[in-house]
Amino acid sequence: MRASGIILHITSLPSPHGVGTLGREAREFADFLRKAGQKYWQILPLGPTGYGDSPYQTDSAFAGNPYLIDLEQLITDGLLTREEVDAVSFGSDPAQTDYGALYAGRFDLLRRACERGWDKERENVDAFYRENESWLRSYALYTAAKRHFGMRPWIEWEDEDLRLRRSEEVLRRYEELLAEDIRFCIFTQYLFFRQWNALRAYIREQGIRIIGDVPIYVPLDSADVWAEGEYFQLDDQCRPTEVAGVPPDYFTADGQLWGNPLYDWDRMRDDGYRWWIRRLGAAGKLYDTVRIDHFRGLESYWAVPYGETTARSGHWRKGPGESFIDAIKTALPGLDIIAEDLGFMTPEVIALREYSGFPGMKVLQFAFDSREPSDYLPHRYPTNCICYTGTHDNATLAQWLGDAKGDDVAYAKQYLGLNDEEGYVNGIIRGGMSSVADLFVAQMQDWLALGGESRMNVPGVLGHGNWCWRMKPGLLTPQLEKSLRRMAYIYGRSDKK
Repeated sequence: MRASGIILHITSLPSPHGVGTLGREAREFADFLRKAGQKYWQILPLGPTGYGDSPYQTDSAFAGNPYLIDLEQLITDGLLTREEVDAVSFGSDPAQTDYGALYAGRFDLLRRACERGWDKERENVDAFYRENESWLRSYALYTAAKRHFGMRPWIEWEDEDLRLRRSEEVLRRYEELLAEDIRFCIFTQYLFFRQWNALRAYIREQGIRIIGDVPIYVPLDSADVWAEGEYFQLDDQCRPTEVAGVPPDYFTADGQLWGNPLYDWDRMRDDGYRWWIRRLGAAGKLYDTVRIDHFRGLESYWAVPYGETTARSGHWRKGPGESFIDAIKTALPGLDIIAEDLGFMTPEVIALREYSGFPGMKVLQFAFDSREPSDYLPHRYPTNCICYTGTHDNATLAQWLGDAKGDDVAYAKQYLGLNDEEGYVNGIIRGGMSSVADLFVAQMQDWLALGGESRMNVPGVLGHGNWCWRMKPGLLTPQLEKSLRRMAYIYGRSDKK
């Protein structure tokens, strides 16, 4: 079925509290999608963020981000007062998230909510804990211990017995010592999932499906690696032997050194990929469709010796391949998956994606290389794919048009019939919307024709406003809604005129 949708992360929604949340503005965006004839809302990972603020570097593959908890709902629930919330500064720029201000102010509010709500919600919290104990027990202890040890990575904790999880007795001793912080972590996760489940139910009522991202790797400083280190390539002191990255590419001359520990795929294969089945199963409860980020790493992955400062010295190693696909399909037969198959593609990666049957991705910004034919040109698409104007890692279309080589822009102009009256940005969107791809997805920034100041992320770079962009209030106009609906209808992606 042909359809279209929009990429907009939750953090990028308007909000009076410094960052987009799971509250009213999220429901209003779902309303906009429905009225605009869109059927998909794609978001980025929902996990807790830390240094660098990247949703692709979270300290748990299962937990939710406390930044996204809607404070207005906590006021309605009687867990906070209006005065308490209004007394906190969350930043002054409605177009940017100030993560430093969020960190300084939000957690004090959430602690007050926990103090008031723990006894009141105890029965519901206990039920939530029992349902999620497989990851929540370790995560709560990890976050509490991290605070106890001055927010240092777990690999630097002074107590080696806890660091290496040498006994159940050690874990229980710290659970008793850090009971208050553990309780706080459990309660905030309860709040997050309660609000997320309510929002998701509302979005479903609007006929909108959610596409969510699952990063292929998790950080070294995460509850996942600390609690289940046997699934990762670590030495006897739990330090990585090699780490993840990608070789030099379109974005960076040195490649990208992600630094994540690599999986011990032999160990995972031996137990039927149970950790991955749990992870993707949890994602399937959050989203309607799961996008596996860096799918090519399942065929082969770039391994960089631990301690290197760039990814240049890495080498390719074989991934789990077809056995992984078989295990996931057997265990999770109803899971709808998208393969993020961008980057350095080989015949082997293409063969694995085709074996899986998962749709791949086509990015229009990569199509118009005037020097050689591109598989990203719409006339080369299979129907079983998703066409994107760009992903969160790309420039906005307006920025691309300004920065691209003149010959590439001229090629796009000729290929798509771009003209000043329609606008070049709208013309590129039209090119994707009219393609044979089953699904077309555009960045919200592109529908708004925003420039480089609205770019979500520059890969391989810390800072520079990455992950900070927010949509200003008032931009979801009736005129924009009509424009989206009309184009989706013309190209058979909606039955709304």
